[in-house]
Amino acid sequence: MEQTITCISCPVGCRMTVTLENGAFVSVTGNTCKRGEVYARQECVAPERMVTAVVPVAGSAMPLSVKTRTPIPKALIAQCMEALSKVQLTAPIAAGSVVLPDVCGTGVDIIATKSV
Repeated sequence: MEQTITCISCPVGCRMTVTLENGAFVSVTGNTCKRGEVYARQECVAPERMVTAVVPVAGSAMPLSVKTRTPIPKALIAQCMEALSKVQLTAPIAAGSVVLPDVCGTGVDIIATKSV
């Protein structure tokens, strides 16, 4: 099976054709650098994404922007957002503080991106 994807590893945005057999990566064409192959392999076998969101903070007029420390499986994004909707925070919060540890059992923490 062939799949066409656009690489997001750098600003070039190479259109790549990925060949899979039985769900396993076989080859990639169209990439102009090694990062494209790494991206294609990851994206077609086990896609991951960074998650960013805002969470309300008691005692603050502005919500707090948060993000995953590292990418999580794409299939868990909705569950992650659901978990974040239940988070209740109180100021003060320092940038880089863990807001939600081990989100959805991924081993990845949700962290504050700024201080409030």
